[in-house]
Amino acid sequence: MQRSRIRGQRSEVSDQIGFALYEVLLGLAIFAVGVLALGRAVQNCLNASTLSAEENRVRQILANRMAEVQTTPGAPDPSKEFNIDTGYGMVKLIQKSASAGLEEDSGAPLAGVTQVTLTVKWTRGGADQSQQIEFYVYRPG
Repeated sequence: MQRSRIRGQRSEVSDQIGFALYEVLLGLAIFAVGVLALGRAVQNCLNASTLSAEENRVRQILANRMAEVQTTPGAPDPSKEFNIDTGYGMVKLIQKSASAGLEEDSGAPLAGVTQVTLTVKWTRGGADQSQQIEFYVYRPG
């Protein structure tokens, strides 16, 4: 009877140790999944931050070129291209300008107004990207 009782106690202890091992393994698996999810979230945040910085740089290039065109005396060049290194890669800035073709209320053509289009083109992850801005410049003739 004593021997059977000792075996029963050993069996219970063995079952408790085995159950504790499963608990630890389950806890480790949950922790590993959490760490992987956290790593993925951090990677997504870094990607979004990089994309935002790149887009801000492109907007700054457009704003700078627009300011240059507006402050330069004389009519804007009809067509011009620039290659600019942004730190995120090369971008191509294309400037095109033409008469705006606007009319006064009386129907007479409005002279001296030029429509300028600035386009920035670049490649991100193998896909072509572009951003464009249009504005008017008045130079009395």
